[in-house]
Amino acid sequence: MARISYVAPDQIEDPELREWLEIAIEKGRPGPENQSIRAHQPDVMRAFTTTRKLLFDKQKNVGFVEHDLKELVRTYIAYSLDCDY
Repeated sequence: MARISYVAPDQIEDPELREWLEIAIEKGRPGPENQSIRAHQPDVMRAFTTTRKLLFDKQKNVGFVEHDLKELVRTYIAYSLDCDY
């Protein structure tokens, strides 16, 4: 099994990426462990976080997806992957 190290906020030079990781650690979302792994590739972290903000950030109100629709999508994905969780 591959072992991917977690990147700590103080290891990130880009202030925007560091802030995103610190927010994930503080709020628990998006998953801090996943965000820490994404930090190995700044472009991946930036693409993920930017897309997530467009979908979930109510303040931007651009591309905001309603909660009921998000739950429906989550359910569909879990069902299609035979995820019992």
